[in-house]
Amino acid sequence: MAAEVEGARPNGKPGKKEKEPKDQKAANKSKPEKQKQAQQPKAKKGGEPELIGITCKKSEDLSEWYQQTIVKGDFLEFSDVPGCYIYQPGSYRIWEFIQDFFNARIRKMGVKNCYFPLFISEANLQREKDHIEGFAAEVAWVTEGGKSKLDKRLAVRPTSETAMYSFYSKKIRSHRDLPLKMNQWNNVVRWEFKHPMPFIRSREFLWQEGHTAHLTEKEAGVEVRQILDHYAAIYEELLAVPVVKGVKTVNEQFPGAHYTTTVEGYIPAVGRGIQAATSHCLGQHFAKMFDITVEDPNQQVKEGEKRDRIKVWQNSWGFTTRSIGIMILIHGDDKGLIVPPRVAEIQVVIIPVGVNAKTTDADREKLYDEVKSISDKLEGADVRVECDFREGYSPGYKFNDWEMKGVPLQIEFGPKDRANGVVTTSRRDQEGKSTIPLTDLAAEVPKLLEQIQADMFKKASDEYASHRKIIREWKDFVPALNDKNVVLVQHCASGDCEDEIKKDSSGQVEGQEVDVRAPSMGAKSLCIPDEQPEEVKAGTHCINPKCEKEAKMWVMFGRSY
Repeated sequence: MAAEVEGARPNGKPGKKEKEPKDQKAANKSKPEKQKQAQQPKAKKGGEPELIGITCKKSEDLSEWYQQTIVKGDFLEFSDVPGCYIYQPGSYRIWEFIQDFFNARIRKMGVKNCYFPLFISEANLQREKDHIEGFAAEVAWVTEGGKSKLDKRLAVRPTSETAMYSFYSKKIRSHRDLPLKMNQWNNVVRWEFKHPMPFIRSREFLWQEGHTAHLTEKEAGVEVRQILDHYAAIYEELLAVPVVKGVKTVNEQFPGAHYTTTVEGYIPAVGRGIQAATSHCLGQHFAKMFDITVEDPNQQVKEGEKRDRIKVWQNSWGFTTRSIGIMILIHGDDKGLIVPPRVAEIQVVIIPVGVNAKTTDADREKLYDEVKSISDKLEGADVRVECDFREGYSPGYKFNDWEMKGVPLQIEFGPKDRANGVVTTSRRDQEGKSTIPLTDLAAEVPKLLEQIQADMFKKASDEYASHRKIIREWKDFVPALNDKNVVLVQHCASGDCEDEIKKDSSGQVEGQEVDVRAPSMGAKSLCIPDEQPEEVKAGTHCINPKCEKEAKMWVMFGRSY
């Protein structure tokens, strides 16, 4: 069930744990006490708290910037269990927007939401050994209940195939029970890695996992692609994040899958690809293991004869809270978060200005009433708005505070604005200020928010496009990676060749020039893009000079999270 999104090994191969590159180790360090201390405002002379903003640049120390941004931006807080985090309202609201968006689309496809237990019996988990081998090192086990040891230990679900498919074998008795389409929004636990990275890779995370059963491969294949389109739409239409749709190579596909489709993102700050979501056709593998069969309705038989039983075709697909981390890494800047308007808990904050020690109580109340009137107009236009009436904080403090939290649009209003019949606006994604007439607020602010959304997507999309490089010769492969690119190469589609490319691009090969500032990890295949740059001509050699095979297709390789 889309396990590789959160770091499970593809194809169920345990292998040796890869040595983490230095930059990943740094990115994964959790510093809860330091962050909590940094978040506490210190008092200035005169009583106003001093805002402790982001104290490092994104370009200079991405891991430290990321830690500070998510904590000081009120997106996440650390718990006393490493790798398990508190989702604050700002980030959890994004997850709710994603749920609403996705639920509306899958319900039109006939998918129904459900819920299966958190615990899976060991016997059930082991029914499909090839599948579970990919998760074996990550499974958390419950061995005691209260003060008693359990006779049989229970697994905390790392994924739900084995939990759900026993039910499917009971539920599906006839071809008339097909298709069966179920989805659940839940949490899962993976307990292998030592250095979690909030949102991107954590021991407990939130996701949805859809599991469906179909009569034919064709029906299953149509759904796989529908879901992939919905995943791409979440990223591009909600999170303003560009993705590349494609198919995983055999080396990288989900354990036990017939094939895996994927959407792949890109993190400009480190030049790495990142798997964003996956939709799998599981084929008939699990149907065989769990005896999910029906009589063939298309078989012609004589009267009194029974039709042959055939295995159903199954799909699974998953989307996780990793998406929030991807959004943060792509859009955030040195001031903190930048949240796309469509998923912002607060789209607009209104800050009263021009209030000082000489302002009378009556004038202050009048100004605050006008600010509230502006808020009411915007709420009437379905804008999510908040007024900042905090006493003891200067407008400058408030501006910086809301900037750090990524609110898409700030509006300031004071006596001068009133005199001019306008409000003054500041976009979070751009420098500079502008004005909007008070009479036009209800129409112009929603338009401006949509423009911010579009501009954020275009900026990220242009950057991703500029860092997808077509490479035709091996000598250019590693230099392109070092320049923070993902690369499109003509490849033979052999798994052994992929492994060799990963090794030879890691900087461990004698005589190979690798930028010392680049991570030492090698490049793996990210996907076979749906949109191929051009046709691969007959006789074209695979990009790997050690490979003796012809290239079959363009494959996107890159260093990856």
